[in-house]
Amino acid sequence: MATNSGWRRSLWLGLWLCLTLGLLPGLSHQASIAERDYYTAGVVEFRHTVLSTSAWSDNLAGYLEILQSTNASETDIIVFPELTINGMGPQTFVPEPKDQIAPCLTDPNAVYYAEFLVALSCAARNVSKYVVINVAEKKLCTDTPEDTRPCAADGFNIHNTNVVFDRQGVVVSRYRKVHLYGENRNTTYEPELETFETDFGVTFGHFICFDILFYTPAHQLILEHGITDFVYPTMWFSQLPFLTGVQTQQAWAYANDVNMLAAGASRPAVGSSGSGIYHGREGALTSVMVQGTGERSIHVAQVPKYAARQPVRQRRQRRAVSSPREAISSSNFFMKRDYLENYQTQLLTILGNQTGSLTSNICYGKFCCHFDMEWSPLEGGGGVGAANYRLAVYDGWRNEQTVDANYIRNCGLFACSGPTLEECGGLPSAEKLEEQGPRAAFNRLEIGVTYPESSEFLLMPSSVLDNLLPLKPSQFEWSQEKPSEESYQHEVRFALRDPVEISSVLTFAIYGNYYDEKCTFGVGSEEQQVACGYRNGSSRLVLFGAGLLLPLLLLLRG
Repeated sequence: MATNSGWRRSLWLGLWLCLTLGLLPGLSHQASIAERDYYTAGVVEFRHTVLSTSAWSDNLAGYLEILQSTNASETDIIVFPELTINGMGPQTFVPEPKDQIAPCLTDPNAVYYAEFLVALSCAARNVSKYVVINVAEKKLCTDTPEDTRPCAADGFNIHNTNVVFDRQGVVVSRYRKVHLYGENRNTTYEPELETFETDFGVTFGHFICFDILFYTPAHQLILEHGITDFVYPTMWFSQLPFLTGVQTQQAWAYANDVNMLAAGASRPAVGSSGSGIYHGREGALTSVMVQGTGERSIHVAQVPKYAARQPVRQRRQRRAVSSPREAISSSNFFMKRDYLENYQTQLLTILGNQTGSLTSNICYGKFCCHFDMEWSPLEGGGGVGAANYRLAVYDGWRNEQTVDANYIRNCGLFACSGPTLEECGGLPSAEKLEEQGPRAAFNRLEIGVTYPESSEFLLMPSSVLDNLLPLKPSQFEWSQEKPSEESYQHEVRFALRDPVEISSVLTFAIYGNYYDEKCTFGVGSEEQQVACGYRNGSSRLVLFGAGLLLPLLLLLRG
């Protein structure tokens, strides 16, 4: 008995040692990546196949090739774009994250889940990475009995859905898009706020494409849940002058001082492109706006971690990539145009052989913006042709039809191909680009505005050059300050950093997003202002009159 008992103890001890020693390398690796001050991320710019019954299989092959590529080998997490795997079908069920299901293991023959979902679950396991994809998801209407909205005849709701696999191919998070953009999809009964934790010590929030212009879920995850890192699949349709792809991504990440992993669909012929990895106030670690036929590529950077909602200062940027300086023309990229006729504008014509300056206050109703600028001829530019710009101000709703609206207060300068407003907000043709070329450089460019407080709002520095990439944070200055703790106003300044000069600017603006225009100081009756928490006796005259004070302060600083 004693011998038999001793043998069993020896056996169990041996098994325990084998298991422990086998697990130690994995546990040690997990601990080491959690302790690092950065993680390595990849975002995919992906040209997807459409209008084919087998489109999803070609797209899947492209996904798998990227996941197994050398460029992806060092990444901890990879993000793919919106609706570039099965946008045209077939739809798939998606596991409940709480059930911790790996489709690769539970449904290897793809009987219940779509074949591409199973394959990507297996791929995440094989490469041992977090993988974020976006799919057309089908869900039984009866799974949400509290939702009494009409259901399709086949009994399914179809959602635009992010799916996150962990390193074992397990579905650990799922998010369904809240703000659809003209899509034949369903919204959820209640908006979803979704996050997921990783073994490298970072918790991510996620949202999709058009969601970026709204408080829920994007901004809400920051202000109410303290999230500092985001995955962002998108199929963005760029719009000049304020909402091109990378321009919007960097502005949002900068204004919120967060990390963003943005992966964009790559079809420039319809205006879709724009991918990047952004580290808050440091801007893009890597970014790309593609022209021509699009591409399938992964862009990788090491992303400094934030600690407890406070940015980690003095981090060096790792593997930062600069895109080539090449102006993009209308023949290589389809560009949508904003509703510029709504704006109050002032024409600025600059002759190519002249030095000049302009100081101007422009108002839309009682909302006023102060512009201050200087320019000079480009060395070797030659010619006496004219470059046309508009100074513009708007205070009102974005009136894009059939989609969710947001309220904006914008101040900006944008380029035009001619002196009329109709000639603004577009890309020049290749012929005109070659004929014209840059003829003057701004060596001073500054906008000052007094913005009202609101319960939900976001003010962003917005710029884009003729290569459709924004200015780097090292090239501009941005400040947003309240005159006092009791004030309900924000004094905002956006300016070129001395001695920066730019000759290829398409947009230089402050984008004020007021979402649903809830509880904005100076808007509404006295009773409404008090109900919103503003002190009794506050007046819209107090607010908008202050808009004339800021220019004087800026002049005094100069």
